Amino acid sequence: MSHPSASSGVAIVGAGPGGLAAAMLLAREGIPVTIFEQEAAVGGRTRTITAPGGYKFDIGPTFFLYPRVLKDIFEACGERLEDHVALERLDPQYHLVFEGGGEIRATADLPRLEQEIGRIAPGDAKNVGRFLDDNRAKLESFRPVLEQAFSSPADLVSPAMLAALPKLRPFSSVDGDLRRYFADPRVRLAFSFQTKYLGMSPFQCPSLFTILSFLEYEHGVYHPIGGCGAVSEAMAAVARKMGVDIRLNTPVDRILYENGEAVGVEAGGERFAAGSVVVNGDFGHAMRRLVPEAMRPRWRDRKLDGAKLSCSTFMLYLGIEGDVGDLAHHTIFLARDYERNIREITEGVLSEEPSVYVQHAGATDPSLAPAGHTSLYVLVPVPNLRCKIDWTREAPRYRRLVLDRLKQFGLGDIESRIRFERMVTPRHWQDEFAVFEGATFNLAHNLTQMLYFRPHNRFGRNVYLVGGGTHPGSGLPVIYEGARITTRLLLEDRERLRAGRRERKPAMSPVGEATT
Repeated sequence: MSHPSASSGVAIVGAGPGGLAAAMLLAREGIPVTIFEQEAAVGGRTRTITAPGGYKFDIGPTFFLYPRVLKDIFEACGERLEDHVALERLDPQYHLVFEGGGEIRATADLPRLEQEIGRIAPGDAKNVGRFLDDNRAKLESFRPVLEQAFSSPADLVSPAMLAALPKLRPFSSVDGDLRRYFADPRVRLAFSFQTKYLGMSPFQCPSLFTILSFLEYEHGVYHPIGGCGAVSEAMAAVARKMGVDIRLNTPVDRILYENGEAVGVEAGGERFAAGSVVVNGDFGHAMRRLVPEAMRPRWRDRKLDGAKLSCSTFMLYLGIEGDVGDLAHHTIFLARDYERNIREITEGVLSEEPSVYVQHAGATDPSLAPAGHTSLYVLVPVPNLRCKIDWTREAPRYRRLVLDRLKQFGLGDIESRIRFERMVTPRHWQDEFAVFEGATFNLAHNLTQMLYFRPHNRFGRNVYLVGGGTHPGSGLPVIYEGARITTRLLLEDRERLRAGRRERKPAMSPVGEATT
């Protein structure tokens, strides 16, 4: 295979959110882009599937947060996001039910939110506005950091980083930071359970991530009509319109290297030349499968084996005959001893009193189930596969436990009405969805695996990363931002290479002869 030129196309491994965003931004620059996707549909885990009986389920993410970044990407490509996807803002955003007593119907309407919190913790209600104001300032300080690449240690002392430091409180946890505002642990949970989006504990997650709950209240929680897969499909439609070649059912076997430099990919037994390769896959899985260990000196197998990973999830996708009453679109049932529940997950113990999240998207979007039926998505955070839980033995027992927990929380009549059921354990996440150690939310976001210490967006010579395993991290808006960082680096590298070639090109004399 000949060595590609600097103007050669880009091969993207995986059509998840990061890969699709990168494809759109690169195609905008006139670069030929080919996406190789092993599944029969785009989106990765951000896709919506139709099950027998006509029930529809999001596989992974179940809501859309902070659409500003994706709107910017669509606009950069001459499109409007709202012309392609209908985003319904939820109010209430979700319903929090505390097993120990009390509930909060979370809303972005500040007076109503204060009233909701005041019903269970009157002394905390007055501090909600201050919390939101402080986190608005924190996000504005940290936004430039989230938008910059971290390619060298010097980036840790960039002007943006130094300006943000006073507001970050890096050695405090999310829960610890929230204690400055809220005395009631239930209220702190209302503003900290969002660390589960990162697969982390609010008692360990760096305090920076109080901005997660702020983003929900400031910018809204949205449901894409048709499911979150509608967003991926819209991105793919725009990408194809811009000339991107999306090859479904085409898994990549490996990245091809010559002289230490990536020159293409091998997929389906064929070799495809490329000037750059962008990897959009679960980091731990993709590195071992696609990249020779010698080509990833900072992330050799030994380091991957020692990396701190997020938790996993136990899932039930349930098609129910009939309705489920007034169950909210998003309901989070929080265990009586939430701190113990989280500690058990971290320590590798399968909790007997877990917290449970239930999505009833039909509360907003009836298109996700047949008439007279209901689709329920049930998620329980559990340890990842490093904890050696035998899921072949435990899965049936844990299914029973979770259904019993739902009964305790008021969903007592659904089991006899189940007409479709799919169970996904950490073992399924690894074996069927290519998730390293079943760690559903990728690498943990602790201080030693953030910013410069996270896998770099520019990962090697002609190799780049997008997705939750690289900077800035997990979560759809953050992944889209990461795709902007990655494409910017790729384009800068290509321009640098072109400039170098122009400088080395011999000058021509007026008669067309080369001069020395």
